[in-house]
Order: sequence, then C-alpha cells, then structure tokens
Amino acid sequence: MLHTLTHTAIRLAAALMITGGVSLSAYAFPIAAPGTEGLKVFATGGEIIATYEGNSAAFSNDLYLGSTFIFNNHTTPVGASVSLGTFAAGTELLFRMHVNNTGDDFFTGPGSLNPDGHEHARVQSDWLPHTTLVSFEDLYNGPFDYNDLSFSFTNTVAAVPEPETYAMLLAGLGLIGYFARRRKQNS
Repeated sequence: MLHTLTHTAIRLAAALMITGGVSLSAYAFPIAAPGTEGLKVFATGGEIIATYEGNSAAFSNDLYLGSTFIFNNHTTPVGASVSLGTFAAGTELLFRMHVNNTGDDFFTGPGSLNPDGHEHARVQSDWLPHTTLVSFEDLYNGPFDYNDLSFSFTNTVAAVPEPETYAMLLAGLGLIGYFARRRKQNS
C-alpha cells in the first residue's frame, strides 16, 4: 500500500512540475508522447513493476505480457501495481492488449505485429525516472489517439532506432545537401 501511495505521489508531483500545474491532456490520465509509436520495450535489469494509469475506452481490454494477464482497463483501479518479476537487461518485453469486445490482439512494437499493419502502442522511455509509459489504441485501423489503456513499468526502456535507420537518415540528409548545393550553383 505504501509503495502504491508513494508511486502515485511521485507521478502527481512529476506531472505538476512538467506542466507547471496545468494539464496538457484532455484526459485525466497520462498518454505516451506522440512520435513514440511502434517502439519495442526492453528490460534494463531488475524487478519490473507494472502500474495501471487509466483509460477512456468503451471497449474492455486486457493487458498481457506473453500469456500472463496483468490488467483489465475497466476492472483494475488506477494506481494498482503488480510485480512482473525480474528480467535480465536487454530482454525484450512484448506486451499484448486483447480487446474483449472484438477479439483483436494488438502488440507493442512495429505495426507488422498487428492485424491491421499499424502501430497500436506508444512507448515513452523515462516518463518518470527509470519508468516507461505505454499507451494503447484498441480499434482496428484507428483513430490512433492511444487513450484506451495506459500503464507504466519500472526498469524498462524503449528501443532506440536501429543503425540502419540512422544510415538512411544520414543518406537522406546528404542528398538534400547535394541538391541544395547543386541548385545554388545553377542559380
């Protein structure tokens, strides 16, 4: 009980410091930041504590790690925490949201894991110190507001882009520079 109260007080204090006491969201619970869609979740080592943060979904959704049930978005009290056990650093944690009303399953990570080919989870590292915030979308093909199930985990981090992504970014920037110089020389 003390752990849950302390964790809730820390979340509230962090939200007030970040927003200056003003809510940046139309929802009464946190939603992971835009631009974090499709990222994978990895353990950083140690015990992982999951905390239910809230939802605004009409559908009933269950959250799983593998085949292990964690939360239901309509029956779990906000702030409830569960130990998922201890995981070695670098272990990928694949979370699945099962939509009870439709039978659909959506996963953290790339859209290729989901039946509609879209990313259905945002994964925000260091939402709080050493804590990752994950927010799910429960509708097939959107609307992708990611407000259907939010939860946080200690001792986790979102995956950074692969080296190939950086290589493509650098190649693209190089091409932009080349064409900009070429256009300037032709002017």
